[in-house]
Amino acid sequence: MTDRVSYRGMLRSALAAGLVMFSVVGAQAADDDTLPRSAAAAANDARIWRVNFAAADTGATQDAAQPRPDGFFQRIEITGFVDGYYGWNTNRVGPAALRNFDVNHNEFSLNMAEVALEKKATDDSRGGFRVDFLAGQAVDTINSFEPGGPDFMKFVEQAYVSYLAPIGNGLSVDFGKFVTPHGAEVIETRDNYNYSRGLLFSLAIPYYHAGLRASYPATETVTLTGYLVNGWNNVRENNSGKTVGGSIAYKPSDRFSFTQSYMVGPEQQDNNDDFRHLLDTLVSYQLNDRVTLLGNFDYGRDMIVGEAVDWYGFAAYARYQGTERWAVTPRYEWFKDSDGFATGVPQDVQEVTITSEHRLAGGFITRFEWRTDFSNQEYFVNDQGAAKKNQSTFTVGVMYAFSSKE
Repeated sequence: MTDRVSYRGMLRSALAAGLVMFSVVGAQAADDDTLPRSAAAAANDARIWRVNFAAADTGATQDAAQPRPDGFFQRIEITGFVDGYYGWNTNRVGPAALRNFDVNHNEFSLNMAEVALEKKATDDSRGGFRVDFLAGQAVDTINSFEPGGPDFMKFVEQAYVSYLAPIGNGLSVDFGKFVTPHGAEVIETRDNYNYSRGLLFSLAIPYYHAGLRASYPATETVTLTGYLVNGWNNVRENNSGKTVGGSIAYKPSDRFSFTQSYMVGPEQQDNNDDFRHLLDTLVSYQLNDRVTLLGNFDYGRDMIVGEAVDWYGFAAYARYQGTERWAVTPRYEWFKDSDGFATGVPQDVQEVTITSEHRLAGGFITRFEWRTDFSNQEYFVNDQGAAKKNQSTFTVGVMYAFSSKE
């Protein structure tokens, strides 16, 4: 590949990526039977292994000595990935309970494929946008709570416009659909420490929001963010109320960061009186060049038919970067569903996960993972129909990530 990308080559690359994604989307939408939940501290240390996405020069000529104009297409970054897995459940059943993406038993599965286009808003070009197209098994879970219906914008994970206002240090304003700011884990597998999503990601927080988001770097170490959105997991509104929230992120050094977030608003159908609250705390500390510690706490409360319901829990991660291409991450979580709001049964749930990550050539990543979930109730079921208090799974995940900027 050549390092130089002509306008023509860039356009063809972008069109090719778009055609691939829309082909996948079209194929899934045509078959209703195939249709069956944000950045976070997990991304503090997550690295997207990028490859040169530019195609070889297709014939368009440009004087090598002539500097390329800094035009619109040179400002756009195209990123994406493909993510699949094979999973085995010791209870020999699927879908696995308390899981949302890696749910299948004894199957090779396409979890998700994504192509994203982004133009960042900068001081010399204050308008921007981002659009993420997502396909695969995961989109059905992510969009399952959408008031507009499970197929409404299901293949568009994010779509928003941005403006960097010349106010103080620069006020960034976004409008549209965007993933939630809460939690230590995100939808994209590549940006997490583990392959499976934890209990807090699956049960305690939303996936996405639609509305306004504003972010302001108050100092070199403190960033303030505010939100005014329709609610949890809804592009279409389910009542006439709105959800508001905010966060403060403190990062005094490259090794330590702390983020405190809060959201509140009415989330029940045609109900503006009962408010849902979410408190999300995130702490990350890089102990040394090889070890990073991460902690996440969530507390939620809502009102259901006049009664208060609560859910809360914490997650702890310890990532050991043994070599440039190999890392191992144990994770422990405890989640209390006091009133059965999140799981359908009042229970205390725990999980222990250990993930071995191997980064091969370019953006190719594999993860081998063992996980055990257990409850104080007989919540799980095996293939004989017997109730159990635990389930264990073994998963092999395979991912490939790319970017047009490298």
